[in-house]
Amino acid sequence: MPFSSAPVVGAAAALLLAAGLAQAQPAQRIVTLQPSLTEAVCSLDACERLVGVDRHSDWPAGIASLPRVGGMAEANIEAIVALRPDLVLLGTRSRSAQRLQALGLRVLVLEATSHADIRRNLEAIAQALGKPGAGERLWRGLDLRVQEQRRRVPVAWQGRRVYLELHGGKAAASEESFIGETLALLGLVNVVPGRLGAFPRLGPEYALRADPDVLISTVVGSTVAPPQRPGWHALRAVREQRYCSLNAQQFDVVLRAGPRIDEAAAAVVQCLHRLPPPQP
Repeated sequence: MPFSSAPVVGAAAALLLAAGLAQAQPAQRIVTLQPSLTEAVCSLDACERLVGVDRHSDWPAGIASLPRVGGMAEANIEAIVALRPDLVLLGTRSRSAQRLQALGLRVLVLEATSHADIRRNLEAIAQALGKPGAGERLWRGLDLRVQEQRRRVPVAWQGRRVYLELHGGKAAASEESFIGETLALLGLVNVVPGRLGAFPRLGPEYALRADPDVLISTVVGSTVAPPQRPGWHALRAVREQRYCSLNAQQFDVVLRAGPRIDEAAAAVVQCLHRLPPPQP
């Protein structure tokens, strides 16, 4: 099940027009307020145009020396203005768009809840950079690499049921989320239905009732490993050691709706290769 290869028509142009960028000169001084947007600019070979990033951006390594201007909820408006950007990229959850626009800055607000959104965003950013078509080419490369990851999934795991938890078990990625789309592209079946929302808050009882073939968890902060959680010994995936934990770096990649979803797919496949195969 490869990504859709149909051309993106109208969506990227509409985004640019809405932000007042359709007739603008290619952006040369860019501030990003979301890690996935930072990664998109760099994946489009324009890292050198970044003059400031949010506090959570950590890839690629070359951005480490850039000024940090806060995050989605508390961007430092004065610091952003002082950097004299000709484009600010941010997500819909950011509270700063209107204030920045009121100060005369050009702003491109991008939403990413699905693979289709990621694809549109890459091309919208490419156009803002003066590189029309580059976003679509980047997406097609992602397509090929995710297809390759699917071919690496062991046959015994094809069609098996998976539960991918987030934030130490406080939430999960459903089949409606972009993470769920990646799992489906790998041939896995998500036990969390989309009707619950993209990232529903679910207690441990849900995982126990769903009884997935594999549990993918995260090692972040004080997260307790599945075998040490009260009652989790009743979960077959735990008893039969069919669970694995993503480290903090892998978790960041999986959680970001940007140009590294092929790496997210690879992290899941590596997890499966480390586990004993499920019983018939």
